Amino acid sequence: MAFDQASWQQFAMVAGAHGLALLSPGPDFFLVVRASMVEGVRSATGVCVGIALGNGVYIALALAGLAATAGMHGLFGALQWAGCAYLAWMGWKFLRSRGAVRLPAGPADAHGASRRMPGPAYLAQVGTGFLSAVLNPKNGLFYASLFAVLAGRSTPLATQAAYGVWMFAAVLLWDIAVAAAVRHPAVMGRFVRSVRTVERATGVVLWGMAVAVAVHAAGR
Repeated sequence: MAFDQASWQQFAMVAGAHGLALLSPGPDFFLVVRASMVEGVRSATGVCVGIALGNGVYIALALAGLAATAGMHGLFGALQWAGCAYLAWMGWKFLRSRGAVRLPAGPADAHGASRRMPGPAYLAQVGTGFLSAVLNPKNGLFYASLFAVLAGRSTPLATQAAYGVWMFAAVLLWDIAVAAAVRHPAVMGRFVRSVRTVERATGVVLWGMAVAVAVHAAGR
């Protein structure tokens, strides 16, 4: 699988949209923050792994679903328009958001970061993160919309799978970074102050992607 200039440009667009969406706090973000503040970083990494696995399920389903409908032009076109509408709706929500973030209160245990957890307790945290991600329908809709954009541009399935691996890794690493940053209030303070700017940028990018999908779908 060789990446030409167009592939790298497409990857930059997809990775940028996905990355900006990650930066905007949602239920998974607060779950990670709470776990790190109350139980420590090691416990929170279990939640992070579970969240990444939940996202991985939706990524795999989006890839499998679009591959199955690739030859059904009517259904595929409907999926593209649905993805376009959802991206536009998400972009509007981000643009209208006030960017207000309230971090959950919890004890700042100085020894939490180094506390060892028994295996069953860690797996329970993985399960908590997994359920949080997999039971959030917005995750499924987001990935289905994103991959509808890629499939509409005739991106090879192997390239889409590579993007999926990247997204899984990005979710995992970002959440682990958040879990670690919670132990440093100054870092979290700067992040909270920048949320409004991040959400506006995310809204603009998602609207741009929605317009690109609409133009491509209308020209088919």
